[in-house]
This record gives sequence, C-alpha cells and structure tokens, in this order.
Amino acid sequence: MMKKTEAKSLTDKHKDLTHSEHQTVLSHVQREVDEWYLNTIMLKGIDVPFKYRRKKLYKSLQNQLVNITYYPATETVAGFELEVMKIVRIKVC
Repeated sequence: MMKKTEAKSLTDKHKDLTHSEHQTVLSHVQREVDEWYLNTIMLKGIDVPFKYRRKKLYKSLQNQLVNITYYPATETVAGFELEVMKIVRIKVC
C-alpha cells in the first residue's frame, strides 16, 4: 500500500487545489508588506503570477524546479481584475 503524500491529501480534501510538479521558476520577487514578505514567482510556460506570503526573507527560487500546490484567485489592481494563483505549499525539487 502506497503512502499518501501531503500534496495528495490536500488536493483530496480541498477540491479547488491543484498540484503541479517539476515547474521551473523564471522569476522570483520578494517585497515587504506590513510584517510579511509577499513572494511572487513566474513559472516557465505559464503567464499567471503565483503568490505566497512568508514571515522572513528566503533565498531566491529563480531557475529552481519546484512542486507547488495552489488555487486560482483574482486581485483588483487599478480597477482591473487580474488572475493570480495563491500558493498553499511550495517545495524545491
């Protein structure tokens, strides 16, 4: 019997979540917002930004392969609605 992975159990429990493996990070930007660092990454072949927050700065993920679990969301910037992906779990391969 195979052991259930953390990503699999998350996607089984929450149907809106998607899990992708071995994605190449093209750019990674970290900026401070209040007491958090907002991380934005762009993945190879995908034109939508992926965002997550952390309490401290992390090393850059640029050119790294990552496994991510995320869900779609929208943000309003200057009156325009933009599609973004909110990362729930990110791990370097």
